[in-house]
Amino acid sequence: MRVLPTLLAAIPLLAQAPPPRMAVQEAPLRAHLAFLADDLLEGRGTGQRGAELTVRYLETQLQSLGLAPARGASYRQPVALLGLRTLTARSTLSFMGGGACVTPAFGTEIVYGAGLARAEQTFDAPVVFAGFGIHSPIDRWDDFKGMDLKGKVLLVLVNEPAPTAVEPGLFEGPDLSYFGRWTYKFEEAARQGAAGILLVHTTPSASYGWPVVRNGWDAERFQLAQGPAETALQGWVTEETARALVKRGGQDLDALRARAQDRDFRPVPLDLTLKGTLASAVRTLEQFNVAGVVPGTDPALKAEVVVYSAHWDHLGKGAAPAPDAHGDDIYNGAVDNASGCAALLAMAQTAVHTPAKRSQMFLFVCGEEQGLLGSRAYAAAPLWPLARTAADLNLDSLNFVAPARDIGLPFGDRSTLGALGAAVAQASGLRVAPTRADTGGGYFRSDHYSFVQAGVPALSVGGGRDYLGDDPVALKAKAAAYGRRYHQVTDEYDPAWDLRGMLQQAQFTFDLGQAVANAPAKPTFKSAR
Repeated sequence: MRVLPTLLAAIPLLAQAPPPRMAVQEAPLRAHLAFLADDLLEGRGTGQRGAELTVRYLETQLQSLGLAPARGASYRQPVALLGLRTLTARSTLSFMGGGACVTPAFGTEIVYGAGLARAEQTFDAPVVFAGFGIHSPIDRWDDFKGMDLKGKVLLVLVNEPAPTAVEPGLFEGPDLSYFGRWTYKFEEAARQGAAGILLVHTTPSASYGWPVVRNGWDAERFQLAQGPAETALQGWVTEETARALVKRGGQDLDALRARAQDRDFRPVPLDLTLKGTLASAVRTLEQFNVAGVVPGTDPALKAEVVVYSAHWDHLGKGAAPAPDAHGDDIYNGAVDNASGCAALLAMAQTAVHTPAKRSQMFLFVCGEEQGLLGSRAYAAAPLWPLARTAADLNLDSLNFVAPARDIGLPFGDRSTLGALGAAVAQASGLRVAPTRADTGGGYFRSDHYSFVQAGVPALSVGGGRDYLGDDPVALKAKAAAYGRRYHQVTDEYDPAWDLRGMLQQAQFTFDLGQAVANAPAKPTFKSAR
């Protein structure tokens, strides 16, 4: 890697950007975090009362700080959504095969929902195993091979074919490409004309356990009202359930999985038919992105903007079918992502005292947990022209453990943001954290990716991993333990948290944003894939 020359090339850009005249403060960050993660906001669930309270809080804070509304006289950008909730008491999906009828239990063996805004749908559809469900001409990969899949239900593996010794760079090598994401597989199934798609869950392939999947499908799900067409049926099955169903269909799951690793794979019709009724509660609703602007100071460059983004939503109240053992049914989402919103508000407070040549937008998006809905809606109808948007710097789930010697710039090398970020880190006494294989597809799971898809250089700034403290082992264990709280009711704010790590992450993001906002030229892409 030619890191040093790239870094040196970025330093002149950094030298032209005056250092921030005021530091991001911990007190407002902590206060915003404590409030946004409080039970009063009921987990900031999309379409719930807590969402209304959150939006009102965010716009009030931006107004009180003196930021200009980003949409005329309003801080709100409406986002039209469809809400779909599976009525499990009135829904039954069974599989006919092997001379028997099997009805997997909703929640423990299968989860499903409608992809279309219809109150009731009936199914009588053959099931086809479609490998990884990928069609990628650039990778010379096609799991469908021209088979007519209209009206069929696809059983599809999560993730993507593994790199081989012959093709170590297949689908970006060890990093998960977008073709491995469940969102892509749903999109491709619709393009193939399928009636439905069921994903086979394993914890290694999904990068999270079945409870995370279940919590997302037990509750109401959302999609953009003006989004592309989706399949009538969408869902997941556990690996054990898939294994039993495939066996009834006359095949072996492990054998099919092995065949799916090969370019020559062709869809395999199973001797299996899905039959039943899917009943849904359907509604239309409006949620909001919230945005305020600190105008730029340069007569010409102020027409361009640097965006700082974070999603304000989480899973809300009652996402699971029953409260936990302590009666708690509020998914507070303290780390994910009250922390990012709190950091943006604290940064905005600093930005009004530290204007830059370019304008700076602080953007709080809705519906991230539902598939980046708010940022996708923003990219489709931006409040600032995308051609004049220099970059998006996103914050999602900040470092609540301790300050660190390093900072994360995952996939920063896909644009010149990486080199500029490395120069900012060096000037701040930090180093960039070593690159790790992105096997979970984190690059595609945060709101910066909506900007990337729209042609804007963007990244999510990560917290460091080389923690400063007397017991580094204990600190790493504390960070790792968050995996058990991810998307659970236990992701709650603790007043005892050391917020120096969050403050460090927020300060670095602000410094990088200032460097972009004051540089003569906008960042550019190297690879947007």
